[in-house]
Amino acid sequence: MSNAPMIEITALRKSFGPLDVLKDINLKVDTGGVVALLGPSGSGKSTLLRCVNLLVVPDDGAIRVGSTSFSFGKTVAPPRAKVLADFRAGTGMVFQNFNLFPHMSVLENVMEAPVHVRRLPKAVARDLAMAQLAKVGLADRANQRPDTLSGGQKQRVAIARALAMEPRVMLFDEATSALDPELVGEVLQTIQQLAADGMTMLIVTHEIAFAREVADRVVFMRDGYVIEEGPPAQVIDNPQMEATRTFLSHFHKGKATG
Repeated sequence: MSNAPMIEITALRKSFGPLDVLKDINLKVDTGGVVALLGPSGSGKSTLLRCVNLLVVPDDGAIRVGSTSFSFGKTVAPPRAKVLADFRAGTGMVFQNFNLFPHMSVLENVMEAPVHVRRLPKAVARDLAMAQLAKVGLADRANQRPDTLSGGQKQRVAIARALAMEPRVMLFDEATSALDPELVGEVLQTIQQLAADGMTMLIVTHEIAFAREVADRVVFMRDGYVIEEGPPAQVIDNPQMEATRTFLSHFHKGKATG
């Protein structure tokens, strides 16, 4: 069992009304592995990420994270709220927007879930929160309010907040897309450090150079399907599928002209 992937997704499907967003997705992420999801807008990347921690409940298929498995389908009862909450506590997620509480200090934001979800004593939660803030380079900002921070700093606080739940996996949904270009690097550096520390991660990103550098595997999605997957050197530098080549050529043109 120790050799089993940390994340295993099997025959996953999800529709919103008449729109089929995910169509038979099969994906594995090894323990300590970093998988980058690439693809055009509307390809299903963010929906897939939200399915992995059950913010979106799939229509069909199965998901396993660690030793916890869920099956989905018309004849399968949906997970109970308590089961969902426990599961999500072990899958840290960082969104485009930081969603920090403006009336709380940075430290209080990071302590909030350990105290109220994990029921840790405040002193323990404070030590844990400070350790995570130190990991993202913001221990010196612990007593500031979020509105005094840059966008990059806010996103690093959001990462520390997710880490304070001590998750088995981290999910990043375009974590740098809301940031000014000069602030992107500090967040990517934080994610890169997590990869070096052995955190299992699934990352939706348009930062192609970052995906090439940090990911063990790159998965290219389009129209709800996995079109191509493999090592970054193969998928990014020598894609086999026409759809992947087209996407990357548009990206390179956009970067050149933008």
